[in-house]
Amino acid sequence: MNNSNTIVVSSNAHLSNHSAAHRMTAKQIAKLFYLETKFEWLKSIRNPAFALPATLFPAIFYLFFGVLMNQHNPQAATFLLCTYGTFGVIGPALFSFGAGLAVERGQGWLDIKDASPMPASAQVVSRLFVSMGFSIIVLVTLGLVAFGLADVSLSLGQVWLLSGILIIGGLPFCLLGLTLGLLLKAESAPAVVNVIYLPLSFLSGLWVPLSLLPSYLQSFAQFLPPYHLSQLALKVVGQDAGGSVVQHLLILVIFSILFFASAMLAIKKKTT
Repeated sequence: MNNSNTIVVSSNAHLSNHSAAHRMTAKQIAKLFYLETKFEWLKSIRNPAFALPATLFPAIFYLFFGVLMNQHNPQAATFLLCTYGTFGVIGPALFSFGAGLAVERGQGWLDIKDASPMPASAQVVSRLFVSMGFSIIVLVTLGLVAFGLADVSLSLGQVWLLSGILIIGGLPFCLLGLTLGLLLKAESAPAVVNVIYLPLSFLSGLWVPLSLLPSYLQSFAQFLPPYHLSQLALKVVGQDAGGSVVQHLLILVIFSILFFASAMLAIKKKTT
């Protein structure tokens, strides 16, 4: 069989499987989403190269910079809880979508899934839930360190609001990760994601307060999405640098739209 015939057969199989997906009941589709999310979670939590850095690094960094270097300074520890919380939720979003998707694409798993009756959106939704699950673990570990060792004191309402902002605020970075995962090669994806993730976090003031950085870096941070998410988090504890909630939300929405558009272009490029 020549290549053109192979393409035709593959295309016909792809269309046939998607037609089968349209014939499935809502209950069957919901079960597919549940199973894809379940197995994506199990795969991620059993992968120490992903699970350990994603869940432990933010708490370890916070232990050094938020606790040991700011003993008897609960205000600084509270500030850094918000910024390291932002740092912590961005990591799973970028690596689950970016590095994880690129590796699976390189191994051919995405082609196998595309040939199945499973809706293509299930792959994205499952990774979104996995990213949110890891974000919850990150915030719990940070909270244990903050409330147990750093004398941080927040009301229950502040805890819930801060957690909600950070977990939902990871969405733009999931979309950025999706774009990276569709464009990067499997071999280079983890390194490239790190090159983006770590400088982006530092320049947004997530590791050290922006006031300690040169003025031109302080100005540059306002063009970066992690800065605006951290500012929303810091508003909960009254330590933000200014700007309205609407302003920060609007900028994050704009970045979300840009990342979504770039992901759609990457998908279009992959399918043509």
